[in-house]
Amino acid sequence: MRHPFIAIEGNIGSGKTTFSEMLAEQFQCKLILEQFADNPFLPKFYEHPERHAFPLELFFMAERYQQLGELTSGDLFVTQVVSDYFFMKSKLFAQNNLKEDELLLFNRLSDIALKNLPRPDVLLYLHSDINRLQANIRKRGRDYEQNISDEYLLQIQERYFDYFKKQTDFPVLIIDVTKLDFVEDALVYQQMISLLEKEYEVGLHRISLV
Repeated sequence: MRHPFIAIEGNIGSGKTTFSEMLAEQFQCKLILEQFADNPFLPKFYEHPERHAFPLELFFMAERYQQLGELTSGDLFVTQVVSDYFFMKSKLFAQNNLKEDELLLFNRLSDIALKNLPRPDVLLYLHSDINRLQANIRKRGRDYEQNISDEYLLQIQERYFDYFKKQTDFPVLIIDVTKLDFVEDALVYQQMISLLEKEYEVGLHRISLV
C-alpha cells in the first residue's frame, strides 16, 4: 500500500474493525485493534454512565497509548500498519462522556500522550446512518451495547465530524457505507482499497462509491 500507517475510524457498529482485519490480511500489515473486551468498565459504563465514564476513558486512553506507542519511527517505515482507531478517539469520546472537571484533567493527560504518538498517513472514516449502526450493533450481539441510544450515536458522530473539519494533520476520507456491504461485495471492497492507494491533500475528503 502507498501509506505506511492507515487508521480506520467510524462510529460504534460501523464495521471499522472488520475492514481493518480484511485490509491487514490482504496486504500482510501489522494490525492494531482496540482491546475493548479488556476494559472492565465498559459494561458498567453502559449501565451507569456518570459513575463509570472517567475510569472507562482513562483505561481506553492508557491501552491506546501503549499500543500506538510501540510504533517507533523505524518500525513504521519497515512495516505497514493498519489500526481500527486513531488516538484522538480518546479525546472525542471523553468530550462526550465526561464532566467538565474530569475532562480538564483528561485533556491534560491525553495532550501529553498525543505528542509522543505517530499520526496516520491517512484516516478512512466509515460513515453509516443511525439505523444501520443499530442493526449492526444488534447483529453482533454484545449484551452491554444493546441499549445504546440513537442520541448517543448521533453525539459521537458529531464529535468526529467537528474534529475532522478542524484538523490539519493528515487527510481524512469519509465514505458513506450505509447502503454498502464491503464484506460480501468484492467490488465495493476493491473500490475502498483503490481509494487508499491514492495521495490526498491534508484535510477532509467526502467520497461517494454509489
